[in-house]
Amino acid sequence: MKIFRGFHHPGIANACALTIGNFDGVHRGHQAMLALLNSEAAHRGVESCVLTFEPHPRDYFAGAHHKPELAPARIGTLRDKLTELARCGVQQTVVLPFDARLAAQSPDAFIDEVLVRGLGARYVLVGDDFRFGRQRAGDYAMLDAAGQAKGFDVARMNSYEVHGLRVSSSAVRQALAAGDMEAAARLLGRPYTISGHVVHGRKLGRELGATAAGAGDGFRTLNLRFAHWKPAASGIFAVLVHGLATEPLPGVANLGVRPSLDPNDVNGGRVLLETHCLHWPADLGPGGAYGKIVRVELLHKLHDELKYDGLDALTKGIAKDCADARAYFASAQAPNHTETRRQTTRDRI
Repeated sequence: MKIFRGFHHPGIANACALTIGNFDGVHRGHQAMLALLNSEAAHRGVESCVLTFEPHPRDYFAGAHHKPELAPARIGTLRDKLTELARCGVQQTVVLPFDARLAAQSPDAFIDEVLVRGLGARYVLVGDDFRFGRQRAGDYAMLDAAGQAKGFDVARMNSYEVHGLRVSSSAVRQALAAGDMEAAARLLGRPYTISGHVVHGRKLGRELGATAAGAGDGFRTLNLRFAHWKPAASGIFAVLVHGLATEPLPGVANLGVRPSLDPNDVNGGRVLLETHCLHWPADLGPGGAYGKIVRVELLHKLHDELKYDGLDALTKGIAKDCADARAYFASAQAPNHTETRRQTTRDRI
């Protein structure tokens, strides 16, 4: 999949079948829309294209009005969104910066400058609640009329339902906020996943719980930065880690701000996904994971983040979390997630 920041670049398709949206989570409703988009693109002999925005428009307006509570919780990082769009067969994605200029652009100007001249849209597919332009003044009827006048087709896709429930990013956020990872997986069509480069941290974990054999063999963690300050999920989870060994590695992870640690440490103030693999691959050595891209599936929430009184209490808390994660993987629940992944693969075939 080709990825462009804006549309003034060589190599961008001259004509495309286009859909527009934030695509946070790339859930099953998004996947159905993208399948239709790819079909229409192939029928017309043009590339399929997604136009998405960064930051999320609601993030922009929350900042502009100094009301952080208006910002939506973020399901996935930009990396994960682009990865899922590529897996859905999209040929080209344009990431458009959402800024003051775009927020002030009239619907007519958006159609002319972005859809027609910028992207060469021949077909535009939107959701049933699609709005665009300054103050969300543009709607499907306006877009359809413009398409007839300017030579592109417009289609609207109704909401997608699973067992009578409308699949939406809001529904995924609600499931993640409640810690219902199975419900989130049903809506997403896959386990909830966060990926990224392993970055350096304070290296405190490897000292916590270290044995008498020597320091550094305690609760070593893989640190992934979650770029947004407001993740849709938070807490302690039983996880599977992909990318370090042939088979996924079971582990326990903390997604959040680590309230028991010094806020002035190397990653102070950042949202991190800190993952401890229950079985560390010996061939990696103590620092062999830094810089690698790993993918972490959050399968089961153990509890919310806790603030411990001192490092001894934190060590005992982590040891209990590891024991609970081992119990989870040993229980009858873990195979259900394997079957979910198999079913997801069958659904995509």
